[in-house]
Amino acid sequence: MPARLHIETDTALSTGAEIALPPGPARHVQVLRMQPGETITLFDGSGGEWSAEILAMGRQSVEVRIGAHDPVDRELPIDIVLLAGMPANDRFDWLVEKATELGVAAIEPLVCERSVLRLSGERAERRREHWQGVARAAAEQCGRTRVPRIAPVRTLAQALGEARADAEAPLWLLSLGEAQPLAERAAALRTGGRVRVISGPEGGLSPAEEAAARAAGAVAVSLGARVLRSETAPLAVLAALGLQERLGD
Repeated sequence: MPARLHIETDTALSTGAEIALPPGPARHVQVLRMQPGETITLFDGSGGEWSAEILAMGRQSVEVRIGAHDPVDRELPIDIVLLAGMPANDRFDWLVEKATELGVAAIEPLVCERSVLRLSGERAERRREHWQGVARAAAEQCGRTRVPRIAPVRTLAQALGEARADAEAPLWLLSLGEAQPLAERAAALRTGGRVRVISGPEGGLSPAEEAAARAAGAVAVSLGARVLRSETAPLAVLAALGLQERLGD
């Protein structure tokens, strides 16, 4: 299978165009020790993917010719936006990677009352850029043609304020309290729509945070009797929705 690379360009890719790869993808091709005449697969997030032939290799540059476009679509039938309380250490890296593989549309990292990992300012932006790179690499590996957006780090209160304004997207709250089974809520989703899913950090959301989420219109959803880790619970939602054969019309 040809190497798959995501590229960001000012102009849309088009068959027959000859372009220089951006520094990141060019470096990837160099590391793979590829040669002129070999082919790679490119995608820019606009839908589908392109074959590309390597024309020339410089010390820090790679020139390619864009080939045929394949309109393949490997995305889920609904956009799932994950509002995730950040777990500590490198577990959020793992969550971003696996959520991307399972089809998440976007991830919004949250600082909650019980969060161990607390980021702000330049440090938060550096981590966001790092997580965006993790998502990009995971999309390249798993065959997706769109890279999930990693939003800036913010508080749960800030996220709930935006959710109130997005009346068209259902808001789910993963909860161990009184809640509806996931399967019941999933039955109401429609192809082409969007759902936001709130998941807490280690120790879950505080009672005050759960109350605030419910007041903002969140519907409590249950994943069963077992207590899942903060990085496992949102993946269970993605897997369950992704394995559904179809959503309602």
